[in-house]
Amino acid sequence: MPPKIEIDDLTKVFVKKTGSVTALQNSSMTIEDGEFVCLVGPSGCGKTTLLRILAGLEKHSAGTFKINAEQSKRPLQSMVFQEKGILPWMTVKDNVAFGLSMRKVSKDVIAKQTAYYLEKTGLTQFANLYPSELSGGMKQRVSIARAFANDPEILLMDEPFAALDEQNKFILQEELLSIWAETKKTVLFITHSIDEALMLSDRILLMSAQPGQIIQEVRIDRPRPRKIEEIRKDPELAAQFVDIWQHLQKEVQKSRT
Repeated sequence: MPPKIEIDDLTKVFVKKTGSVTALQNSSMTIEDGEFVCLVGPSGCGKTTLLRILAGLEKHSAGTFKINAEQSKRPLQSMVFQEKGILPWMTVKDNVAFGLSMRKVSKDVIAKQTAYYLEKTGLTQFANLYPSELSGGMKQRVSIARAFANDPEILLMDEPFAALDEQNKFILQEELLSIWAETKKTVLFITHSIDEALMLSDRILLMSAQPGQIIQEVRIDRPRPRKIEEIRKDPELAAQFVDIWQHLQKEVQKSRT
């Protein structure tokens, strides 16, 4: 089978009155069906731009990308943002059902999918609340439930847990992996946290400083579920942590010269 995501020499140039900025330059990668891949790189290296291009929110300047769909009736992608990803005038239940409703799926399917993912994310008892009544962690649960409920070909996640405290972050990471283990969705996940990347991913793709390119791949050959305390005790994972940290340091220094 072909890879789920194929990206070849993708380039994005933003043109401004004062000149142009190249956010991505000749970036290439493939992601297999069902893989969980984390994208790590210094701030401003084009990670979010890459996700927005895959989501259809930005037009690329050059190169190609393809998402190989299995079913024509499913949406190509759903995106989970760092924050402000849910609609404040809708209840939790209506937010989770939103993508399905927009696709005009049958009411029975909407009800079944919504109830299932509310239960999986621990939101059933909060189904009739509004976002203003929720904590930050619960809002992210709503975003995750909505993304999975919509049954996309791929799931794009842009630092969804970055604003959360450590305890909530670990809880949501485990919940995300539990749902992913059932659905085997193809996930491309942006993070600045090396620990998070080691805990979640099959592979970590490292990006250069701007203009961003994929310059290194790190495979995480450890069974799931992974615990953060196990990651920090494992000599091989500790060495990978240091390698990624040194990569980031080098690229940050490069961006300042």
